[in-house]
Amino acid sequence: MLGRGNLGRSLARAIKGSVLVGGRSGFDKAPAAGIVFLAVPDGVVTETAARIARLDTPAAVSFVHVSGALGLDALAPLRDRHAVGSFHPLQSFPAPRPPAAFRGITIAVDASTPELRRRLEVLAGRIGARPKQVDDAQRALYHAAAVFASNYVVAVVAEGARLLQAAGWKRDEAEAALLPLVGGVVANLHRRGIVKALTGPIRRGDVETVQRHLDALAGVRGEPSAEGVYRMLAAVALEIAKEAGLDPAAAERMRRALTGPTAATRRRRRK
Repeated sequence: MLGRGNLGRSLARAIKGSVLVGGRSGFDKAPAAGIVFLAVPDGVVTETAARIARLDTPAAVSFVHVSGALGLDALAPLRDRHAVGSFHPLQSFPAPRPPAAFRGITIAVDASTPELRRRLEVLAGRIGARPKQVDDAQRALYHAAAVFASNYVVAVVAEGARLLQAAGWKRDEAEAALLPLVGGVVANLHRRGIVKALTGPIRRGDVETVQRHLDALAGVRGEPSAEGVYRMLAAVALEIAKEAGLDPAAAERMRRALTGPTAATRRRRRK
């Protein structure tokens, strides 16, 4: 395992028998066989691969990066002599985590040879994860999906906290109030799935409440516009609500509300 970041250290704990070495200095002598994971920052994966390619490394050694965004082309300097692959745990590692962090998660795998891909799939299963092949053509959408489900959840909660602050709350009060709500939503997603987990005014077709939200948000200053963010996310929620069985007539009324003007805009137009 090459790299001492949070993911590298977590993987080294989960994979029995692995050896962790520094990613910046690298190693002077590679093993005679096996898999070397390049758990280094995305921006230096290719540079690290090029540095390793200059070593007299046995061809039986395979090299695998752990990036979610990069394809196998990031390991191009090694491909003439070695099998290369990718092994990306679909999990957040803000700090080193214990082996239990890999249990039940999905790990995106790909490889330049069927043999290496099978080995990576077996390894994923061995640490309690579900392997899923994600090739270079799927990689950008796969990683964007991961960002939506992780980084942007943080962004949405931050926006909720900002609105409570605009209403006069302190930041720590806002976070303390919202985080249990987020935990409940995640629990519902686990139990019921996306469609059945959706609740709230969009799911109910409560146009009046949504219109009150939009009118209030129009008065909140900041970039990006809180009203604009609400409208964008509400449009996504509306599609889920329709799938969950929202009456078509109610869905159309909601669509008109979400694309229509706020009370302040209507007043300006009447003047």
